[in-house]
Amino acid sequence: MNSTTHSLSTLFKQLGLEHSPEGIAKFVEKNKPLESSTRLHEASFWNESQSAFLKEAKALDADWAEIVDELDASLR
Repeated sequence: MNSTTHSLSTLFKQLGLEHSPEGIAKFVEKNKPLESSTRLHEASFWNESQSAFLKEAKALDADWAEIVDELDASLR
């Protein structure tokens, strides 16, 4: 059983983005609000691999799913 706990910082690092608190805040401010009809992984600011990772994390209810949901909420 995998009991890994992820944070926004580890998610941003996994996505290859600036993962400092300041970098995360800048990313969120730059890219919000995300339209309610747009799924997180379909947003135009992701590259193909980032989008695929986010989609898979949600689809498989992976250990990343909770923090992906947190990012989604912060962008709304």
